Amino acid sequence: MENLWLKIKVWTKITVFALVVIFLLIFIIENANKPVTIWVWFGHDVETTLLKLIPSLLLVGVVGTLLIRMAWGTLRQVKDIRQRRQATQAQQDLADMHTKAAMLQTRPQNPSAPPP
Repeated sequence: MENLWLKIKVWTKITVFALVVIFLLIFIIENANKPVTIWVWFGHDVETTLLKLIPSLLLVGVVGTLLIRMAWGTLRQVKDIRQRRQATQAQQDLADMHTKAAMLQTRPQNPSAPPP
């Protein structure tokens, strides 16, 4: 029984793979020479085929995604640097206050004066 399920699983994968390959071949054949006009900028249209347009759009999408992730990462780094700088400044201010407090002179007690 175990062997039967393994065979079913393997043949199912082979069938799905074959159907995907057949679909891709039909897609390429049908869209190889279909003309497409793309608006790029005012008064500038580009004539190309659908088969060239689809990979170009996929590449633009990947590059755009990478740029957005990089921008978010940079913003996180800037925020982290700002927080570290504020923490360092707070520590420096506290150290300065301790130094100034240590430098303060206390009044010498007058031996003739009564204790408080």
